[in-house]
Amino acid sequence: MTALKFMLCVGSVMLAGAAAWAQDSAAISSETADLIARGQYVATASDCTACHTSNPSEPYAGNHVITSPVGDIVATNITPSKTAGIGNYTEAQFSDAVRHGIRADGARLYPAMPYTAFAKITDADMKALYAYFMNDVKPVDTPSKKTQLPFPFNIRASMIGWNLLFADADTYQTDTSKSDQWNRGAYLVQGPAHCSTCHTPRGVMMQEKSGDYLGGAQVGPWYAPNITSDPQSGIGSWSKDEIVSYLGTGRAEGKAQAGGSMAEAVEHSFSHLQKSDLEAIATYLANVPAKSGPSRFDQGSATNLTTEFCGIDGAPSGLAVGAQIYSANCATCHGINGQGTKDQYYPSLYHNSATSGPSASNFIATVLNGIDRKTPQGHVFMPPFGTQDNAFNALSDSEIAQLANYVSSSFGDGGFEVSSDEVVQIRAGGPSSNLLSQVRIAMVIGLVIALIIIAIIWVVYRARRQRSS
Repeated sequence: MTALKFMLCVGSVMLAGAAAWAQDSAAISSETADLIARGQYVATASDCTACHTSNPSEPYAGNHVITSPVGDIVATNITPSKTAGIGNYTEAQFSDAVRHGIRADGARLYPAMPYTAFAKITDADMKALYAYFMNDVKPVDTPSKKTQLPFPFNIRASMIGWNLLFADADTYQTDTSKSDQWNRGAYLVQGPAHCSTCHTPRGVMMQEKSGDYLGGAQVGPWYAPNITSDPQSGIGSWSKDEIVSYLGTGRAEGKAQAGGSMAEAVEHSFSHLQKSDLEAIATYLANVPAKSGPSRFDQGSATNLTTEFCGIDGAPSGLAVGAQIYSANCATCHGINGQGTKDQYYPSLYHNSATSGPSASNFIATVLNGIDRKTPQGHVFMPPFGTQDNAFNALSDSEIAQLANYVSSSFGDGGFEVSSDEVVQIRAGGPSSNLLSQVRIAMVIGLVIALIIIAIIWVVYRARRQRSS
């Protein structure tokens, strides 16, 4: 009887221990799951997929090519593959790469990886991000191609000096004088969403001009507009609901539509964020110091110049050429008067930021590349008229220039005076940079100066030796 009691006692202890272990294990699993979910949300807010995914069936496997003023930069494989990705990274090494641009092997990343913004990411969010990539992302064992930049930019160690001059390594610091909503928006804009990477103009060394924060900048073929609180050039005239709508759907009715890299950010990032976070971003942007510039909204009106070429003998001339191109290619969707559709799925071309403002880049790039934006609210599509790979006739550079001038004069503010050369430039990927030649010239000048100094020292040294002898 005693032995039976002993066995029952031992069994009950073992069962109790097993139950306690199972409870602890479940708690750990639940905690890890919450951490991974948070990390996934941070990765979405950071739009990691935009640069690190080239094949949708292999998320984060790299090989997406990023065009920069100094050459093409190939995004790396950031899956947890131990042979091709970051599977061997410790959490500290992962944090150094994301926030400071330092790989596990000590090599420096180029700031096409926006570590200058990701430095703001908090320790808690960084821990969650690491948990997500290491536990929930499928490893892909295909190595990404290597970035091959021209000399001297191929010397990654040069980024040490650039970082010392231009990179702020501090995490986000809460401004206690502001509301929680403002601080949440500031954190997202300055950190994970890295808005300044595109919307802040760059200096001669490709650093962000802090004095022109979010004031608008050319990014490849697209122009990332002023998103400060200025009511004319920025978004100061937008309501909070309009900003939230634009971020969530890519459209602020009667004002703007997202295309290019912004459409990608809406599709892959902003449209998946909680509404409270979009509202926080809107609150912060509404308080960013204004940067003035030309008006981008409320300009133009319904116009129809088809009578300029209908029923006349011979070929049309002047704006009538653009009117003819518009009638043949655009009026079916945007209306003969430029009014768009009733539901604004196809937007009005007057009171539209793409047909006015400081640059014709977005109008040209939209015509060339089209729009293909998917969000939970639906799919927005406009075919590219700069390529033969669709059911529409491709427009020549001259035709696109004439179309742009017609639309600007008829529906916009008349500020566009587009030439064929400008269309060629946008078709090629946007304005080129002379940074490479400037750096090489500076290096040659520096070398010449160094040689002159060495020669002077040598001459002085020889003269003193001769006098002493």
